[in-house]
Amino acid sequence: MARRTPSQSDENDLLTVDRDALRPLAERMRPRTLDDMVGQRRLLAPGTALRKSIESGHVHSMVLWGPPGCGKTTLALLLAKYADAHFHAISAVLSGLPDVRQVLAEAAHRFAEGRRTVLFVDEVHRFNKTQQDAFLPHIERGTILFVGATTENPSFELNSALLSRCRVHVMEAVAAEDIAVALRHALEDKERGLGDRNLAIGEDQLKLIATAADGDVRRGLTLLEIAAELAGESGTITDTILEQVLADRTRRFDKGGEQFYDQISALHKSVRSSNPDAALYWFTRMLDGGCDPSYLARRMTRMAVEDVGLADPRALAMAIEAWETYDRLGSPEGDLALAQLVIYLASTAKSNAAYVAFNTAKHDVSEYGTQEVPMHLRNAPTKLMKSLGYSKGYQYDHDAEGGIALDQTGFPDAMGERVYYEPMARGMEIKLKEKLDALRQARAQARQPAKKS
Repeated sequence: MARRTPSQSDENDLLTVDRDALRPLAERMRPRTLDDMVGQRRLLAPGTALRKSIESGHVHSMVLWGPPGCGKTTLALLLAKYADAHFHAISAVLSGLPDVRQVLAEAAHRFAEGRRTVLFVDEVHRFNKTQQDAFLPHIERGTILFVGATTENPSFELNSALLSRCRVHVMEAVAAEDIAVALRHALEDKERGLGDRNLAIGEDQLKLIATAADGDVRRGLTLLEIAAELAGESGTITDTILEQVLADRTRRFDKGGEQFYDQISALHKSVRSSNPDAALYWFTRMLDGGCDPSYLARRMTRMAVEDVGLADPRALAMAIEAWETYDRLGSPEGDLALAQLVIYLASTAKSNAAYVAFNTAKHDVSEYGTQEVPMHLRNAPTKLMKSLGYSKGYQYDHDAEGGIALDQTGFPDAMGERVYYEPMARGMEIKLKEKLDALRQARAQARQPAKKS
């Protein structure tokens, strides 16, 4: 039998196979249908509005907001597939305005020939206002079906004109049990996955990988692929292998990003609600994610002033001391001082009375403008000033009965007496409240005109 000479078609097939082998497992296992996607049931369960529109091919321009590995790119690809549209992806990190214009020109040409383009813009929040504005007329005309992907809050990162032309769909981190489903598919799939390897891995080990993925399907598949490579010819993924693969993994955290502000908010509110366990958890999460401990020290000093206040004045001193301790020791030794501070702030009495009083006083300063200092409160170091009435009528409190001149006001005449600080009946403010309540009542009585007999 004559030996067949490989044709160009055969060579292309071999190149395709080679290229597929070089692609990461996460890319090879990218879902081909909506049913293949794991997680996102709120958005994509059968019967939901978004799923119906995708399946019907009547899709709209949108912004997909969610953490890494939740399926934003995959969903954009499926949009194009179900709509029978051309798919084009660009990254805001790598592309500039000339690139955007070129892509839009190609989309316009394609549109003129009767085919739509799904333009997927990854990290869209990294485009500036001018770059974002470039998409607007093309979205309006229908030249493109715009799909922007972002891990940041669109309300802050995207301009209002773009948001008004797109639906924002919030995508969630994928649950560990859903990631485990994706891992099993990869282990069983002989065409695209690891099915031909006959890997031996226990269910508990699979769950460990799914948990370590931290809501990121792509990350879970990458960890599985690394474990499979380390298993070698034996095909057995052992606990020892998993320890190597999962060592020093980090949780999702983006310094300065949406998750950063969500977590500092959770820490602050846990302190405010006197939940030391939750506060310590969020503090540790932020440290684990790489947050600067000095930033946490600064924020906790603010908590000591704003939320603990005069209910426990020791909290502010402790915050400054913990901050200084960290500055002297650094990490990890100084971290414990900050952890102690978190526990103390969350456990002690709370009062925002001073915070409220300060804000109310600021409002009055703005409302009443530049009021003159009453004459009796002015200093009179010269004869001229005394002759003009400076300091006239001032009562030296130490000489008054009880050490307080009750009928003497401290406010500008146009304002009258004001009450800003109203202590809470908590912690050390209890005593302050008792004293000030009695003093304010006595002042009010002293200012009342004497009754005629």
